Amino acid sequence: MSPPKKRGVDSGRHIWVCVCSTHPHICRPATSFVNFFSEHKTKELIMSIHYLTIEGEKELRKELERLKGPTRQEIAKRLKSAIEMGDLSENAEYAATKEQQGFIEGRIQEIEYILREAVIIEANNGHNDIVTVGAKVTIREEDYPEEVYHLVGIKEADPSNGRISNESPMGQALLGKKVGDKIHVQTPDGKLDLTILNIE
Repeated sequence: MSPPKKRGVDSGRHIWVCVCSTHPHICRPATSFVNFFSEHKTKELIMSIHYLTIEGEKELRKELERLKGPTRQEIAKRLKSAIEMGDLSENAEYAATKEQQGFIEGRIQEIEYILREAVIIEANNGHNDIVTVGAKVTIREEDYPEEVYHLVGIKEADPSNGRISNESPMGQALLGKKVGDKIHVQTPDGKLDLTILNIE
């Protein structure tokens, strides 16, 4: 049975929604369209959020305090010294210090933005049944030894130390999964077939 061509018409079983105004014959059941939209918007929302662990937030606040205090003071002293040397147009020390000052002020703005917009996560937020940002996940690839990964936001990712970003291929594959689930991750070296053994 061909779907009706009018937006929002009840065919008797589904409400059909035309998803393209220039091609009104392209319709989908409204329920499946809403599910499709909801699933993709949820993933998009997760990817757009800045996640920080409590430890990560503390480290950023320490860095911010250092940059706005001792580091700024040191830059100010160096600039004053360079200015006292005379002609600034040929003063390499002044130019280098101004450039460094620009990087520092940029970093300060970046940290302030992250802290202002970040969602702070605690461990696995008490949800040990599914993988969420903040979870520590034990996985195994076939006959290889078990490995534990901490799923964190991109600002704290450190793969060499077992901290993987929720935006990485493995992080995306793990999100929402349960113990016993098998995931498939595409890497530059090929596809990995992994089994989730534990979530904490």
